[in-house]
Amino acid sequence: MQVAIVTGARTRIADNAFDRHPEVIPALVAKTALGRLGEPDDVSLAIAALLAEDGRWITAQDIEVSGGYNL
Repeated sequence: MQVAIVTGARTRIADNAFDRHPEVIPALVAKTALGRLGEPDDVSLAIAALLAEDGRWITAQDIEVSGGYNL
């Protein structure tokens, strides 16, 4: 099985950038349908669902976990 995780959720690099430039956070949040920045758990829950037995028939899909950022 091959798995690739590409995420826009918060990372150590993003957290450092947000610490240095907190003024960009409100604009990012405003563009997100859920009205907040993503957290690592948001992505890990999606990964867990794919790896669970119920996800066994999911193949070759791009699943965006962005809180609606790209809607």
